[in-house]
Amino acid sequence: MVRETRGIFAVQYDAQILASVDMGAVVTVKALFDKAAQTYDRARRQLVPCFDDFYGTVLDLIPYERDSAIRILDIGAGTGLLAALLAQAFPQARLTLVDISEEMLEQARQRFRAEPGRFRFHALDFAEEPLWGEYEAAVSALSIHHVSAGAKRLVFQRVYSALREGGVFINADQVLGPTPEIDRRYHEAWLRQARGRGAAEDDITAALERMQQDDMSTLAWQLEQLENVGFEMVNCWYKNYGFVVYSGRKGATR
Repeated sequence: MVRETRGIFAVQYDAQILASVDMGAVVTVKALFDKAAQTYDRARRQLVPCFDDFYGTVLDLIPYERDSAIRILDIGAGTGLLAALLAQAFPQARLTLVDISEEMLEQARQRFRAEPGRFRFHALDFAEEPLWGEYEAAVSALSIHHVSAGAKRLVFQRVYSALREGGVFINADQVLGPTPEIDRRYHEAWLRQARGRGAAEDDITAALERMQQDDMSTLAWQLEQLENVGFEMVNCWYKNYGFVVYSGRKGATR
């Protein structure tokens, strides 16, 4: 086994897999996801072993009737996987998808080409740029963990500003373990479960390459930041090792 230290925590990976990842390359989140756009959805159920419960919790947490004509913002929407689930569950909803990768958004455009009026697409870096519009719900899946702690605070503030009174923010993401030992176990569990579900080694290698750009924070810290921004009813509703779904609601304007 080879131990790799990134930030304040250490993670152990199989040496054979690690050898196939270019650890020294200077890459960006955008470049990695542009590269992955064509095949990103292929192994989602294997690489997210708790797929059904993870994404299903997001749908369950949206506090509106299924026939409501709500507006939903999908932050770091990628190829539109979560947006597709939301669009099916809320057939009257209109969705705005934002992502740093134009290649990912092109996959999303193709996915939703039969209903062009329901979807809007914006290529932007949500860690650096404002979020335009007003929404009843804002969601994100497996995206915010790519940005720094300072950027996370700004994203939470921008999301809060973009929500209508009573609107909800739901983040389905991966988190840093509260200790190095717990974080190591999160990663070991992910590898074990992904392989147990039949993930191809090429897909695991690609996922590990993307993980080099991760900048995770603990769950407790993120919940605290939501409360500091002003969100109410902040809670983690689902957790499977490092996979979590948490939310907060925008209360009445003071």
